[in-house]
Amino acid sequence: MGVFAPWFLLGMMALGLPVYLHLLRRNSSTPRPFSSLIFFEPRTQNSVRHRRLRYLLLLALRLALLILVVLAFAQPFINRPVASTLSDRSVLLLIDHSFSMRAGTRLNDAKRAALSVLARRRATDRVQVMAFSSQLQVLTPPTTDAATLRAAVSGIEADDSRGNLGELVTAVRQATGNVRAPVEVHLFSDLQRSNLPSNFAEMALPDAVTLVLHPVVNGGAPNWTVESVTAPEQLWGSVKTVKPAQVQAIVAGYGTPAADRSVSLFVNGKSVATQLVHVPASGRVSVTFALPVVPYGFSRCEVRIDSGDVLPQDDGYRFAVGRSDPQQVLFVHTDRDSRSPLYFGNALAAADGAAFDLQSGAVGQLARLALDPYAFVVLSNVAALSASMESELLRYVRAGGSVLVALGTGAGAASRVPVFGDSIQETHDYSGGFANGRERFVAVGDVDTSQPWAGDASLWSGVKFYYALRADETNAQVIVRLTDRTPLLLEKRIGAGRVLLLASGLEGLTNDLPLHPAFVALVAQLAGHLSSPHQRTDVRVVDSLLQLHTDEERGLSAGAGVEVIDPQGQRPLSLTEAASTSSLRLSQTGFYQLRLANGRQELITVNIDPRESDLEVIPEDILALWQRPVSLQHAAFAGEEVTEHQQPFPLWWFIMLLALAAALAQSWVAARHLATQREQS
Repeated sequence: MGVFAPWFLLGMMALGLPVYLHLLRRNSSTPRPFSSLIFFEPRTQNSVRHRRLRYLLLLALRLALLILVVLAFAQPFINRPVASTLSDRSVLLLIDHSFSMRAGTRLNDAKRAALSVLARRRATDRVQVMAFSSQLQVLTPPTTDAATLRAAVSGIEADDSRGNLGELVTAVRQATGNVRAPVEVHLFSDLQRSNLPSNFAEMALPDAVTLVLHPVVNGGAPNWTVESVTAPEQLWGSVKTVKPAQVQAIVAGYGTPAADRSVSLFVNGKSVATQLVHVPASGRVSVTFALPVVPYGFSRCEVRIDSGDVLPQDDGYRFAVGRSDPQQVLFVHTDRDSRSPLYFGNALAAADGAAFDLQSGAVGQLARLALDPYAFVVLSNVAALSASMESELLRYVRAGGSVLVALGTGAGAASRVPVFGDSIQETHDYSGGFANGRERFVAVGDVDTSQPWAGDASLWSGVKFYYALRADETNAQVIVRLTDRTPLLLEKRIGAGRVLLLASGLEGLTNDLPLHPAFVALVAQLAGHLSSPHQRTDVRVVDSLLQLHTDEERGLSAGAGVEVIDPQGQRPLSLTEAASTSSLRLSQTGFYQLRLANGRQELITVNIDPRESDLEVIPEDILALWQRPVSLQHAAFAGEEVTEHQQPFPLWWFIMLLALAAALAQSWVAARHLATQREQS
């Protein structure tokens, strides 16, 4: 027996109060008239008053009441064996069907063990079958129907997701939170160590839940895998102009001896290169291939090893490479500005090679050009546009195009920013000649780090700005500010496209940005943010969320026509669902194709989570601790000796019932004593 809050026992000091009150009695004698006190012999009055306790039953009841209240607040408990009412017991079968259960016969062994538990169950047990990997799937309601339960277990198939025991325990707590009867949870799994959450407290199960583990393996199995691949996403140009590219793969072994492995590169199902590498024991090795020139469009590629282990499904790593002609970029400038297209064009060529083909021209040529073929448009130092030109640019942006507007000294006399639409409020000329032999300028003050395409403070460090225009920022997002709080780089969404505003120029006169090496990196990042290639590739892991379109694009023509085709050639979303859904969970390995109404295509490659390839099991001491009730887990962390088959049983509510009885009894006894005193008086 023990108490949860021993400090409340100090309340026992209040027991002296009833004793003091019972000793403190006033003289209640009634004065009576007497003729004379002359016949009484005088004597010395005793100064010592003898007092005795009276009403002992009442005193005892009051002391008992105080003792019981103090004990109730101290929360005493007794350890008793966990009692289970078999007739009210519910049974939960959890079967792991994550990717690692494909190794050998693990999933079949787990299902066979689950069927064996079903065969031994009591007829009155209500059983529920669930399958789990990254998420919990409820396969049956609680039922006693043996045929339904066996069919649910037999129909479980392995998926490509990673097992997550933290999410599993959270789902079990939610499913059993309102259940008062004992719950017996049977877990059939390979118990991978990589499936554990970072915080073991997330594994705690309620005390009413009894966890029974059914491991399908006795230890980790050796396994080789292609852990990662680094390859270009896109190649640009013809066979003669495309730059050579390389593919680098990492081959890893988990619990493996040192061995030689054959590694091959496949392009569109055909082996194009093979190397023999030596993988250290439980180590990693890097292998590099020269990527041949792939055909136009998307090429499905894979790096594969011949491991011969228990999990051959992770012996390959898929990726995609796209090839197309360079994207067209239109650079519009004034007749007198020949510097800005030179600076911008050289930076764009140095940053992305043949990814972009810059076409520059004076503002008067814009009316004769069709804008749709261009990845984005740059307006440099353009003060104003004709109504037809600006209308055409706005149509281009609303359809998904992008425009970069750079304001130089030529735009200082204008009242509004073309295409961007907002007014110009002030003109700041920071140079003003020289003062005390030093040139006057301002620098960048704040950079919004949530927009990685704009760089960070180090990218803008050391850049001097001599001239800038302050545009109305009410309807735009400010990405970069100068030290005097003037917005330098702003972004505004218009329809499905965007407009960037640089409140200074690109000609090297209003600032020295083009003279800094960081200008090349900045131009590359801006071009990547503004361009929307007609084909794009990406590599994800299973259970990643693929964003179909942003909230701004939802309901617009550019976002409504999304078509998704999964690796099995099926459409996981109808066209209506794709138009109203922001993201899609990538639940299978392979290639997902996306086709949009504006002609853009994407090929998303999905590979398994590398943690599923590590088949090391959870240590026995952690499993033993996990199977204990929550209260015993806390005691084990505190270093206390506990009995696994007992749990604390609180007694405070029994004590409060006794305290209530004592309070009623002492009230009745006190009333009787008062009545007796009134009769005597």
